[in-house]
Amino acid sequence: MIRIKDLIHRYTVWESETKKSKKTVLDGISLDIPSGQFVAILGANGSGKSTLAKHLNVLLLPDEGTIWIDGKKTADKEALWEIRGRIGMVFQNPDNQIIGTSVEEDVAFEPENKNLDPEMIRERVENSLKEVGLFHKRKSSPFRLSGGQKQRVAIAGVLAGMHECIVLDEPTAMLDPGARKEVLQVIRNLNRQRGITIILITHHTDEVIDADKIILMDKGRIVEVGTPKEIFRNPELLKQMKMDVPQVTELAYRLHARGIPIELPVLTENQLIDRIMAVKEQFMKGEDLENDGR
Repeated sequence: MIRIKDLIHRYTVWESETKKSKKTVLDGISLDIPSGQFVAILGANGSGKSTLAKHLNVLLLPDEGTIWIDGKKTADKEALWEIRGRIGMVFQNPDNQIIGTSVEEDVAFEPENKNLDPEMIRERVENSLKEVGLFHKRKSSPFRLSGGQKQRVAIAGVLAGMHECIVLDEPTAMLDPGARKEVLQVIRNLNRQRGITIILITHHTDEVIDADKIILMDKGRIVEVGTPKEIFRNPELLKQMKMDVPQVTELAYRLHARGIPIELPVLTENQLIDRIMAVKEQFMKGEDLENDGR
């Protein structure tokens, strides 16, 4: 669905009132994202991941290189609206995306702009709000909702536009842990149950453990691409990039370093429990064999 080849992007930096220079923010990015995948773009602040996200929805254009969305170049002006019809964006601050006086009015904004039949609009709004668990809030003012609910309204608005791919740029950055969990669950469900391509931009390592693929970025370049298992097999690399390793993953590595033969890496609490129990069972079997030998 998405193909990027040798993408370079530069920002203009004013060093003084009269002097300016160019700063390279994306430096030779090349990658492919197939349809239906849950892809996480992971990196610390300043790594270039949000700039990359803006290229996918043609909010920015390459200085060098090429991006294709379903075979259409983002630099082709005639393809702009078709590409934006395929790629939906959810931003860090949901207040920047909400414009309606009620939840259902806000979600209806994009399909109304496409001049769809009113009955189809109502159906899309209803289905989208049910998808994110906010149908009961459809008459409420979006500005009276919690941060997590606002973000789910923003996602519902993108769903109502029937996009094949949703790019979410740090969607949980302004949320508390409970709201983060709700939003991430919605994102996972959209991918697993609806087959929507999800591209999650984040610096939270614990948000990417369910991804099909992780793209690790640092200083405008791709450092590594792999499954969560492959990426978290090297926690030292994440630390070098000034990123936190998930607590459960870090704990498993520390236990392993102390001689407990846990299979690594560990990505979830349930995995850690299962692997500790497996070690315990092996220990008990060994102890039984020892007793039998006596």
